[in-house]
Amino acid sequence: MTEHSGRSRQKLLASDDERDRAAERVREALAEGRIELAELDQRLTEVYQAKTRAELEIANRGLPETASRGALVVDRQPTSRFALGLFGGFAREGRWIVPPKFTAWSMFGGGRIDLSEARFTGQETRFLAVALWGGTEIVVPDDVEVDVKGLGLFGLFGKRGARRGRPGAPRIVIRGLAMFGAVVTKSRPMGNVPRP
Repeated sequence: MTEHSGRSRQKLLASDDERDRAAERVREALAEGRIELAELDQRLTEVYQAKTRAELEIANRGLPETASRGALVVDRQPTSRFALGLFGGFAREGRWIVPPKFTAWSMFGGGRIDLSEARFTGQETRFLAVALWGGTEIVVPDDVEVDVKGLGLFGLFGKRGARRGRPGAPRIVIRGLAMFGAVVTKSRPMGNVPRP
């Protein structure tokens, strides 16, 4: 590579997608203990203020490449196995590790389970969602297989998020009961994951 072509490459403007991927590397580095919490804000500021690819490389200095979206199944301890919204609410979202079996109860309350940025501990993950005079929303990424079967008794057990995934993708199985309440499954296109 000539000196001129090397300089030209360093001046290439960064895209929004490239900034998002760079921010993901920073967040993953924090989760793995590679950087301290105090360094997170500084690095993310550098990422989102970066105009060129060279500036993004500086913001990601010393960090390994993040795993591709295809690496959804990981060998790590689950973050949480149970959620309860009792006269209140719960939320499981962001980067978290989902166990092979997860139970969510909403009683006179509500909750939200967002799997958009989650990683799974197995190829199949089973959810038991029960809503009694309450509601639970489950957001699933559009690159996994989703199977939804539940009973709505004077309530709604929605199946809009059910679909076939890409070959080899993890499988999410959602079962449960909505009585005088609702369990709703929604799909999120992975290109539309909001920026932090």
